Amino acid sequence: MDTYAAKILVACSRKPKHALELSARLNIPIAATYRRIHVLEKAGLLKPVERALTQQGKRIVLYLSQLRNAYIFFEGGKLRVRFQMVTGQVQDFGGEWKEIKLIEEEEEAQLAGGLLRPKER
Repeated sequence: MDTYAAKILVACSRKPKHALELSARLNIPIAATYRRIHVLEKAGLLKPVERALTQQGKRIVLYLSQLRNAYIFFEGGKLRVRFQMVTGQVQDFGGEWKEIKLIEEEEEAQLAGGLLRPKER
C-alpha cells in the first residue's frame, strides 16, 4: 500500500467521499486518485456506498473505507499487518511480502506501489 492509498482510506473512514473531493483535499492527481480507488475497491478496502448528482448534473460515486482498524506487529524478526474490516472480518498479512495482482500489468506500471498478498496458510 502506498501513501496515496493510505490517505484515501483515512479520508473515507468516517464519511463517504467522491474522487474529485479526495483529489482536491489530499493533493493527489485525479488520475492517481481513480487508480488507487480502483485498487482499493478490488481489494475490498473501499466500497462505493452512494451515487449522487452534482449541481452541474454529473454523476459521482461516494466511497467509504471498509477498514475499521489496522495493526502492525514485529514478531520474531518479521513484520506482520492485521486489517480488521467493518464487517468484523480479519485479514492477516506477513511472512513473504508480495504484491497482490489486482490489476493488469499495464496499470500496475502506473502505480508507485502495490498491496500486500495475505500470508498463505
